[in-house]
Amino acid sequence: MLLLGIDIGTSFIKVSVVDAALQKCIATAQCPDTENPITSLQSGWAEQSPEMWWDQTVTAIRELNASKKFDPKDITAIGISYQMHGLVVVDKNQNVLRDSIIWCDSRAVETGEEAFNAIGEATCSSCLLNSPG
Repeated sequence: MLLLGIDIGTSFIKVSVVDAALQKCIATAQCPDTENPITSLQSGWAEQSPEMWWDQTVTAIRELNASKKFDPKDITAIGISYQMHGLVVVDKNQNVLRDSIIWCDSRAVETGEEAFNAIGEATCSSCLLNSPG
């Protein structure tokens, strides 16, 4: 059984095919060759294009398939890992409306601190298991 793993990271898109029975990586690829840019229109902002992620995912999978180390028809499952805390805004037709606000964006730190203080440390620690924002 072959598994396709896709990691949509901040710097690169990485894809791998793993033989589940042998627990062995058969092929791997990444895109782009250099780190992805992060758009910062204001200090503390961090955004990236979801269309860029998609294009790079397609490119990396095509490169993986071109290795001829496996038959793509033998892939039985796909797993995807994505940047933590990314916001992708789409319209009713699933069209991306803006760049994604990614995990390292800090524009809401002050709001998060206000929420933490209003909710209380005990509640945040016991119920939310972290601090908002």
